[in-house]
Amino acid sequence: MAQHNKFHYKTLEELKKEIEELHLNISISQDISIFKTPVKVGKKEAPNALAVLPMEGCDSNADGSPSDLVKRRYTRFAEGGAGLLWWEANAVEEAGRANPNQMMLTDENLLSFQRLLEEVNERASKIHENHTQPLHILQLTHSGRYSRPKGHKPAPVIPQRDPYLDPRSGVNDETPIVTDEYLDSLIDKYVHSALLAKKAGFNGVDIKACHRYLVSELLASHTREGKYGGSYENRSRFLLDIIRSVKEAVGEDFIVACRFNVFDAHPYPYGFGEDKENFWKFDETEPLQLVRDMCSSGVELLSNSAGNPYYIYPQVTRPFDTSSLGIPVPEEHQLKSIERLFEFTRKIQKAAGDVPVVGNGYTWLRQYIPYVGAANLKDHSCSFIGLGRSSFAYPEAPRDILEKGFMDSARCCITCSKCTQIMRDHGMTGCVIKDKEIYMEKYREARAEASAREV
Repeated sequence: MAQHNKFHYKTLEELKKEIEELHLNISISQDISIFKTPVKVGKKEAPNALAVLPMEGCDSNADGSPSDLVKRRYTRFAEGGAGLLWWEANAVEEAGRANPNQMMLTDENLLSFQRLLEEVNERASKIHENHTQPLHILQLTHSGRYSRPKGHKPAPVIPQRDPYLDPRSGVNDETPIVTDEYLDSLIDKYVHSALLAKKAGFNGVDIKACHRYLVSELLASHTREGKYGGSYENRSRFLLDIIRSVKEAVGEDFIVACRFNVFDAHPYPYGFGEDKENFWKFDETEPLQLVRDMCSSGVELLSNSAGNPYYIYPQVTRPFDTSSLGIPVPEEHQLKSIERLFEFTRKIQKAAGDVPVVGNGYTWLRQYIPYVGAANLKDHSCSFIGLGRSSFAYPEAPRDILEKGFMDSARCCITCSKCTQIMRDHGMTGCVIKDKEIYMEKYREARAEASAREV
């Protein structure tokens, strides 16, 4: 198997040659005009096929309202020209916040979100042809075992015990298993958050079910007892009930989306989407059934992900050059990791039919993202190309792709994992390298504080 290898390609031909030598199913197209094609989502339309994936800054105000840094981030995204802005994780209740500065839309701060969306749309309308605006999707979440609403103290909400994750997430023998009654009560909170999002001016909401947060972990709760654990029907019940309840409340003109894990890369019986004997082997049975069930329940937009960025295999969802501190260097080549993510998206898009799917796994490709992305759009492997960490580093990338026909190699994310490291250190995150005037100092401060806590 080809080994982990830092990005080194000077030309597109060099990248193409290595893909061929590794016998990978990754295609390239130098005709990137397809990005300009509008994409239908439910009853609405995105002006182009480029999307900003949800990248959390951990920098909202204490009440969950947008801070100056949040406003800066989303106005930059808007001016960047993407047709779909998938807004970051927004907690549906205080106990579900991953940090004290996680975004949280409430009745009290609704006006601040309305004003920000108005400003964002005004900025975007100056960029897009015919003064069109991007679609705005707000990600609704409960952080589950990664909840930490106050200070640096974990306050995990767990649906099952997990011997692999428990020691790493503040779970001990006294941590209770969350009750069915508590989960039942959360459904109304998702509905309320969705209704607030509609009032604020968002075009839709995402019921977040990825990266081992609460809904994601419920999909893998094989050992849980009761109506939310054990069988596939029980493990998917919570997510599908939320989708149906939200859709009924918001109506047909508001998008219900889901960003979900296809494959956890986590040992059975604690993971979703993998073979029981070999957790590195994908079993598509339940993930594809979940796609069909979500679509029949009212989902109109999907974004698939995989893995757990907070465990020891973050390359499953975020191929990188440099690991975060304490994370081992993966054995596989980044292009192999990318091929896996692309294959998941192909399968999900096929199962979803006309429901658009946002592809992920592109950032490591740097300036060659447009050529690989265009090939995936042309063969209907996905409907949008999603940019995650890349958007922190290079928010204008969609505009450059659409107007100039290329990305500036000097501005691309170098997958150094420093933005992830700030989150691990409980700081406010962004691109430490390409946006260093703001985030280099924040990186150093968070590192120093984390080191002091360890001592």
